[in-house]
Amino acid sequence: MVISYLGIGLGYLNKGLLFILLLSTEQIGIINLILAVGVLFAQFANLGTVFTTWKFLPYFKDESKKHHGFFPLMFLFVAIGIILFTLLCILFRTEIQQVYESKSPEFNHYYYWILPIGIGSALFMLLESYLRSFYKNIVSVVSYELILRAFITLLLLLFWVKWIDFEQLLICHSIVYLIPALILLCYLYAINELNFSFRSIQISKKFRKIIIQYAGFNYINTFGAILVQSLDVIMIASLIGLEGTGVYATIVFLASALLVPYRSMARISSPLVADYWKHREMDKMKELYTKFSSVSLLIGLASFMWIWMNIEFLFSFLPADKQAEFQPGIWVFFFLMMGRLLDMFFGLNGAIFSTSKKFKYDIVFTLILIVGVYGLNLLFIPYWGIIGAAISTGISLVFYNVARILFVWKTFKIHPFTTNQFIVIGIGVVTIVLGEFVADYISNLWIRTGVETGLFILCFVLPIFIFNLETESKNFVLKFWKRLKP
Repeated sequence: MVISYLGIGLGYLNKGLLFILLLSTEQIGIINLILAVGVLFAQFANLGTVFTTWKFLPYFKDESKKHHGFFPLMFLFVAIGIILFTLLCILFRTEIQQVYESKSPEFNHYYYWILPIGIGSALFMLLESYLRSFYKNIVSVVSYELILRAFITLLLLLFWVKWIDFEQLLICHSIVYLIPALILLCYLYAINELNFSFRSIQISKKFRKIIIQYAGFNYINTFGAILVQSLDVIMIASLIGLEGTGVYATIVFLASALLVPYRSMARISSPLVADYWKHREMDKMKELYTKFSSVSLLIGLASFMWIWMNIEFLFSFLPADKQAEFQPGIWVFFFLMMGRLLDMFFGLNGAIFSTSKKFKYDIVFTLILIVGVYGLNLLFIPYWGIIGAAISTGISLVFYNVARILFVWKTFKIHPFTTNQFIVIGIGVVTIVLGEFVADYISNLWIRTGVETGLFILCFVLPIFIFNLETESKNFVLKFWKRLKP
């Protein structure tokens, strides 16, 4: 999580500062549109190998037998996916470009630069999930969160001093997405886990069939999760244009920083869930489910509250010529976070669902999510612009998460809820209301920020700490404090 936050710091330097200072809103939009389509390509091309690796690799782990050739089998899946969807991108280029011809014609000029991002991301997803199954997460996080973003920072600085122009910046920005995958390949080689020998595949035809069926179902599920992240940007570009895309994509990135703790804990917890299913340890899964939910809720809610209570102050640092353009981003942030907070609160739903025997049912919820986001975007974007896109995503995520957790609760007889969690939510709501009330009487943004930050600490942080409403987080803080003492 610490490494991820360092990466987010670099990300803020890039997208929260340098992008806004050095690029026009349209240029920000085209870079983020290329990135969104590239990530979507990766999700198509990975053919469901991420959750497949988490679920089945524990059954094949045997170093002496090279894990029965599990890695080369998964690599074969991804290689086929990359080749197939590269060909489809070439064959259907004209049809895809027609979607953007009216509102975002610049996309068509840079169309093929989605491929380095897509290929690099697809390979990284496979390698990262494979390493995660061995509880080796650090190199993956460093390569993607730090090294990749450091390269992007370097490119932006080169653009700033005019050593490269915008076109070269965009091209290099796409190419650097191959770097994290190359780093993980080198790391796998260094720890003697890199195996491309198809002869080592010792998985029976019966089990291969099970794996392929599972991968097929989870292909749609994981695709749905990524599609929701990319669909807004893609549809805004086609319905509004690159200026709205630039603003929306920037706010999406800023909001994503609040998901860092959730994603960091998920890296560790998802393989544990698969192990618990393997050994039928439902008590341990229930305990992990509850702890994960409580910690994610507290960190996510606290981060959102602090940002929201000071959001006008933070937006005041934008360049004067871009403040009006980014003003709708305040409500984009709010509605996106409503959906994402529920994602965090409901915790390990995805991992529990996708690694269980009931994984096939998750496809229903994913399809509803996709249809919901797409349909509501068509309805809301023409009326409310980028705020409409955020509303549609927020609403869809709420219904999606509620439906999934009810199914998990009914089917597996487990849920992550505790009384203290709802007390934390109640305290959070009261604190926000107090902050809004106080803000009406203070016009100076600096003074308002100081007062609201004080309210946040006194009314939210201290009661949770004093009354021990979230034990795991309190223990972590106390242990960290002890380490700081001489």
